[in-house]
Amino acid sequence: MKPATLRMFTAVHTWTGLLAGFALFIAFYAGALAVFHDEIDTWAVPKTAAVETDTMDRAQRMLADIVASHPAAKEQIGVTYPANHPSHEVAAYWFDKDGWKTQTLADSGARDSEDHEHGLADFVYELHYTLGVPVAGIYLMGVVSIIYGLALLTGLLIHLPHLVRDLAALRPGHNLKRLWQDAHNVIGILSLPFHIVFAVTGALLCLSLVTMMAFDYAAFDGKLVPASERMTSAMPATHATGREATMLSPRDLGGRARRAALAAGAADFEPDYMRYMHYGDAGAAAEVRGTSTKTLGEYGMVSLDAVDGHVLAVQVAGARDANHATYSAIFGLHFGSFGNLSVRWLYFVLGLAGAFLFYSGNLLYIETRRKRRQADQPLKVRAMATATVGVCIGSCLAISATFVANVLAPVFGGRPEAIVQPVCFGVFALAVAWTLWRRPARAAVDLLWATAIASLSIALLDMAINGERLARSLSEGRWAVAGVDAVAIAMGVGFGWLAVATRRRVVEGDQNSVWAGHRRAGPTLARDVA
Repeated sequence: MKPATLRMFTAVHTWTGLLAGFALFIAFYAGALAVFHDEIDTWAVPKTAAVETDTMDRAQRMLADIVASHPAAKEQIGVTYPANHPSHEVAAYWFDKDGWKTQTLADSGARDSEDHEHGLADFVYELHYTLGVPVAGIYLMGVVSIIYGLALLTGLLIHLPHLVRDLAALRPGHNLKRLWQDAHNVIGILSLPFHIVFAVTGALLCLSLVTMMAFDYAAFDGKLVPASERMTSAMPATHATGREATMLSPRDLGGRARRAALAAGAADFEPDYMRYMHYGDAGAAAEVRGTSTKTLGEYGMVSLDAVDGHVLAVQVAGARDANHATYSAIFGLHFGSFGNLSVRWLYFVLGLAGAFLFYSGNLLYIETRRKRRQADQPLKVRAMATATVGVCIGSCLAISATFVANVLAPVFGGRPEAIVQPVCFGVFALAVAWTLWRRPARAAVDLLWATAIASLSIALLDMAINGERLARSLSEGRWAVAGVDAVAIAMGVGFGWLAVATRRRVVEGDQNSVWAGHRRAGPTLARDVA
């Protein structure tokens, strides 16, 4: 490769990594935790009421009441099934003139679905795919995924001529630039296939609607978006007849869907959501969505006649067309839901490694551009160090603090689902402000210790407050709660080790560095920026 071409690829790789790096750090760190969404969900709600035997009977009455008071809901109304995880509450969803509405069995009336409060596990999942930014966040992450793919491509082209040599090179020592370069290269090369999967599937998941609308306008004369319904569901075209009819219950339809899925070849099928089209009409149909194991895409769908229950279409593992097989494969590959526990642990490790990849890329940028013969570093170096510490370590602290708040909220009479978002964003803002005030070298040590203490507190507080629940779950052979506590302890120890290593670098490292512990006499970063 010509030197000029190599320099161009290096520049593109550097700047695409910097542009997307902060968002991707949060997405990968939160995504690693979101792999164990159901386990976190079980841990986060220690006192879960047992599902009552008449839950779906009451849900059927709720649907009838909603349709009676909201005629627009007849066109389409859905309901979730009770499950073994506390956030899977029974709730109805329908579209009204003001947008999507939702109502749970405990609600006294309808409310906007966007205002529906999610628990800790759902919030961590939202951080992964929207960064907690409403509406625009998912599209932002789609753009970030495209930039991420470009960074991967240029990185591969840079290292392709000496791929094997870079894979075996990890040279610890006093040369920080070389150490960060080696660590960045080794992790990037080892996890490259998975990063390609994440970049491609992330862009498809986040930007599919925007892309479809663009093609619909440019080439399909408005016919593509309506057709997409048939491509991504099992519901055939339905039409209201104008004749009233009695609907089969969600319980009955779920049972019929399960039998149809098993007959079609699915290993199992557990209904989790269903929707009616033309509720109360003789032409009504219902689609039941459920999860299956031992398949690349865990979600499958069965559509049935809502009046007599006969099967209209089946889209489950072993009986999918090409569209549904592709769509389910995208989800399965991105979230690692296609495998057993070992696959999920692999995705967890890859998520943390991915976060480190972007963190180390920032550190490499800093080491490459710092002045080695003077203590006063350029503004761009200090700004990148401040942003890296504040955003990356600050987001880790914020997520750990959110787990702590979830444990403490019931003790003080609060509702965890109401405070997880304010606590996370509040702590994150404080971490960024602390970094600006303390400067990145000292702030990094402070925030790492704070994250270590917060992570250890997750487990210690849970054991102290909910110890009976923990003992009971272990005696019953359920390891989800203990697993979350164990990972929190391991993360606390890991962050503590990083704090010690960072403190050593501040004291013993090169003093001509932004990571040195001295205080320079010049203006602060905040004043420089101003």
